[in-house]
Amino acid sequence: SAVFRLAQRQGYDDGLGDRIIGTFANCAGGTTPWGTVLSAEENFQSQVPEDVYADGSAMAPSARPFTCQAKRLYGLGNPFGLAGNKYGWMVEIDPANPGDPGTKHTALGRFRHEAVAVRARAGEPLHVYSGCDRRGGHLYRFLSDGIVSNPSDPANSRLFHSGTLYGAVFNSDGTGSWVALTANTPVNPLPAPVKVPHSDRTRAGAESLDSPAATAAYRQRYSTLGDLYAGEGEAQLGALLIDAHLAANAAGITPTARPEDTVLDPATGDLLVTFTSGMPGNDGTPDPAIFRGPQGQSPWNEGWIMRLSEQGENSFRWQMVATGGEPADGGLGFANPDNLAVDPTGALWMVTDIGTGSQNNDKQNGGVFGNNSCWVIPTSGSQAGEAFCFATGPMECELTGLALTPQADQLFLAVQHPGERHGRREQNAEEARSFQLKLTNGEPLEQLRWVPLGSNWPTGGLPKPGVVVIHRRNGQALLS
Repeated sequence: SAVFRLAQRQGYDDGLGDRIIGTFANCAGGTTPWGTVLSAEENFQSQVPEDVYADGSAMAPSARPFTCQAKRLYGLGNPFGLAGNKYGWMVEIDPANPGDPGTKHTALGRFRHEAVAVRARAGEPLHVYSGCDRRGGHLYRFLSDGIVSNPSDPANSRLFHSGTLYGAVFNSDGTGSWVALTANTPVNPLPAPVKVPHSDRTRAGAESLDSPAATAAYRQRYSTLGDLYAGEGEAQLGALLIDAHLAANAAGITPTARPEDTVLDPATGDLLVTFTSGMPGNDGTPDPAIFRGPQGQSPWNEGWIMRLSEQGENSFRWQMVATGGEPADGGLGFANPDNLAVDPTGALWMVTDIGTGSQNNDKQNGGVFGNNSCWVIPTSGSQAGEAFCFATGPMECELTGLALTPQADQLFLAVQHPGERHGRREQNAEEARSFQLKLTNGEPLEQLRWVPLGSNWPTGGLPKPGVVVIHRRNGQALLS
């Protein structure tokens, strides 16, 4: 918050000091052991400028003008003069307190938060895990300076205020380490190309290091992350955390494949992470040594589920426990995993995040890119490691908010934006599309599908979002 109180700043001043106007772009988030809710501000960059200056101050709202493109509104923060550096945070809300305005925990870093997992063990620092959902985004861990006494104590919220943010470095041999993002961390970008804080520190945003020579020159000019950010102490650390993604790039943190959900396995304590897509993009490219298809393919669009096991204070081991894709190619039959849950048997429940523009399109290996769906992957017994489709969403929707009751006898799913592409389905409109599939032995198969255009879910009229609960009529556990 010291950055927001600066009397003089390189960039925009909204005149509000450390006060903030609301929250938006809220994504999955999570819960805490003491009963509060964490809401993740994700794609804020569509509405306010994401780039910041060396002192952490925001670009002027005019850098993200208000526009309407393809029936979507962008730059909504512009008419209100919102400061972009005040969005992209993890927000804690106490549902038991109607007067709680929410708290943005700046020590957790500013990036495109998708979800969060919180580990609170008595006698240990608070552990918080979150991913930045962008191509080339990073996986982060926060360790509090203070120690947890009682995991269910609401006073634990204060532990979010002070600590260290780390980025994950993955090695191809299944090992990895957490690198602190602090002022004394060496500048050590990965081989080009990579985007880093602009070398002209009077300018906001990034520049791309496109050659070994450019990378060497950058490292010679800036030795540590502290050399990149203005101020001292809290103000300097605040500027770094506001620019967490580019700071992590400069420190050599591994670029990943759109990390989405982060969930702790209650039986093992391991961290489970979904990586939705390994395709490159304008934001960055996943490390091809880590994010590979079942047969070493790169790029691999279909995604992964990773299990990460902490091995020491700052080291871990990782393995991909599920990979999307056609079974003939070594995948498990799904594509683009997103939200996760673990039931009492240890089975993994997962929903997919296939973009509406990719659903049911004519394409090679299109069989795994149908409607978004919910899957279950047993981790024990004769079917361990196999993926089973449990539920299929309506047309042109995404299934989100995956949640199980403690006994795993009820499953909650949110149906988001049914009919997003074509709107209301009129007169049973449909379109014939040809799909090039593969049999499990690898032989090609052409399949003709009649694909409905639009949706009438849930009432047969205009499509509307909603929440459904799935349970067995006999009340037993879903997998019993």
